[in-house]
Amino acid sequence: MFQDENNDAVVVEKEYVDETLVCKDCGQEFVFTAGEQRFYDEKGFLNKPKACKACRDAKKNAGKAPREYFTAVCADCGGEAKITFQPSSDRPVYCSACFEKRKKAQD
Repeated sequence: MFQDENNDAVVVEKEYVDETLVCKDCGQEFVFTAGEQRFYDEKGFLNKPKACKACRDAKKNAGKAPREYFTAVCADCGGEAKITFQPSSDRPVYCSACFEKRKKAQD
C-alpha cells in the first residue's frame, strides 16, 4: 500500500507469475503456480514449497495403511456401492449417487 499525490491510500495487488522450483526430495522440477503463490500469501506462508506435490503427498501418507474398500448393494437402486466400512445387515447402504440424492432431499 502507498499514498498517491492526493495523500489517499492506494492498494496495489501483487502480480503472481508461475515459477519453476526443484524438489529437494526427488530433484525433479515442479511449477509453483501463480494461484498457489496467491494462496500462500493469503495464508501468510513465508516460504516457498521445497518439495513437489507427489513428494509432499508421499510424506503425508507415509505410515498410513492403504484404505480398504468393501462392496455392498445399494438399498435404493440395487447397484454396486463401494464403501470404506464393513456393512452390517441392520443399516442400509447407498451408492454415491443415491447417497447424494438423499442428502439433497433432506436439505
